[in-house]
Amino acid sequence: MSEKPSYYVTTPIYYVNDVPHIGHAYTTLACDMLARFKRLDGYNVMFLTGTDEHGQKVEKSAETAGVTPIEFCDKVSSRFFELLGTMNFSNDDFIRTTEERHEKACQALWTKLVDEGHIYLDSYAGWYSVRDEAFYAEGELIDGEGGEKLAPTGAPVEWVEEPSYFFRLSAFEQQLLDYYEADNGSAVMPKSRRNEVASFVKGGLRDLSVSRTSFKWGVPVPGDEKHIMYVWIDALTNYMSALGYPDMEGDKFKEFWPEAIHVVGKDILRFHAVYWPAFLMAAGIKPPKRIYAHGWWTNEGEKISKSLGNVIDPFELVDEFGLDPVRYFLMREVPFGNDGDFKRESFINRMNGDLANDFGNLCQRTLTMTAKNCDKKIPQHGDFTNTDQEMIDAVYGLLPKVRQHIDNQAMHLALETIWQQIGSVNSYISTEEPWVLKKTDPERMATVLYVCAECIRNLAILAQPIMPQSMAKMLDLLVIDEDKRSFDQLGEVGRLVPGTEIPKPSGIFPRYIAPEADA
Repeated sequence: MSEKPSYYVTTPIYYVNDVPHIGHAYTTLACDMLARFKRLDGYNVMFLTGTDEHGQKVEKSAETAGVTPIEFCDKVSSRFFELLGTMNFSNDDFIRTTEERHEKACQALWTKLVDEGHIYLDSYAGWYSVRDEAFYAEGELIDGEGGEKLAPTGAPVEWVEEPSYFFRLSAFEQQLLDYYEADNGSAVMPKSRRNEVASFVKGGLRDLSVSRTSFKWGVPVPGDEKHIMYVWIDALTNYMSALGYPDMEGDKFKEFWPEAIHVVGKDILRFHAVYWPAFLMAAGIKPPKRIYAHGWWTNEGEKISKSLGNVIDPFELVDEFGLDPVRYFLMREVPFGNDGDFKRESFINRMNGDLANDFGNLCQRTLTMTAKNCDKKIPQHGDFTNTDQEMIDAVYGLLPKVRQHIDNQAMHLALETIWQQIGSVNSYISTEEPWVLKKTDPERMATVLYVCAECIRNLAILAQPIMPQSMAKMLDLLVIDEDKRSFDQLGEVGRLVPGTEIPKPSGIFPRYIAPEADA
């Protein structure tokens, strides 16, 4: 096991009945930013994503497409895998629920639940939504426009009657409520989501149907292959499959499982914050350290749907605007945990304002002046004024503030904190006017440029988790060795060495100019 502290972050595994969209990219990006930050902060990180490939929806989609379920899964899963490279995600593993290691883990968990007396055979009669892969009580249903019954999500439901194994979910009400209150209520976040699941549990839990017999595409129930496992007990187990479960004494499981943070969309919160912890408690396994549910995106104020034709394709977005601006906008625009609206105008404003004008221009003018007036070298600085030292100290003190936001999964606040400091450095350079000083006081000009360059070094290191490619270019311009870019090099220990020759400055963030419409 590593001597470093451990950090384990997961996306939900994405269902392969459709191709990747902005929601998939958003969740995985959040996890990528967390993982990259923690690696730079000295942690041993495990970052997991993957695809959920079983269930009735997949079986039906494959049938419609005229292919076998595994052929259908292979095709769609490969598109999700392609997204990883397109978005520059740094995941350590990609799991598919059709893999042998996963089936082995699912069957081991099932067997443990049976051995502990938490699963029993009965029959199920009730409302089931194929689209949601969820069972609903009569009181949860809503009436459709034609009087038909719908799930609370608006999905169609059908009356199902079949033999089923049940999990004794009703026995875990108090344990779940205790779990939500542990560690100052941080197990489920944000607070509004914790309140939501606590209210659901307090309303009373019924035992959960955890097997199906009406279709075959899934993990067989050990000892009774007429049944396949309910897709959610199958899917959720992926978080342990990738750590080598059922080998709980293996280094990977022992190191990472206690630190598990699941980042999910709010639509699958119940499965993650009610069913999953209960399964784990029943198996004698500690539940995740945290489950964080984020909101949904709309597109220019409208709900995103295929029928409206307004689905946002992350591949197209990156093609048009470039990768790092897309990554920055998605994490900066909306408080993580809230719903957000994707507005093209807002995107371009962030791209041209925050990136090109604020950070890009700060770097460009600092290094251009340095190259022209300081012999293409990091300037020799004189004594720092109080203003200089305050500027440097403020930047040197950023890491604990940013880290606190990251630890609360408040990525938007982490970026806001960095950009506030970028604004302060811009105000500093505007006030000090090194372009005037080059005529009146060249030594003072050199000091001001050194302060700005040192601030840029620290800010670029801190911004690496969200814009790794752009920040690599910026740190290259400052001639920072690749092994000097982690957070232990922030502050005094890694400060710029005067006299270091720098390359010709180049722009990092081009402004977006809309293409002219055809006449």
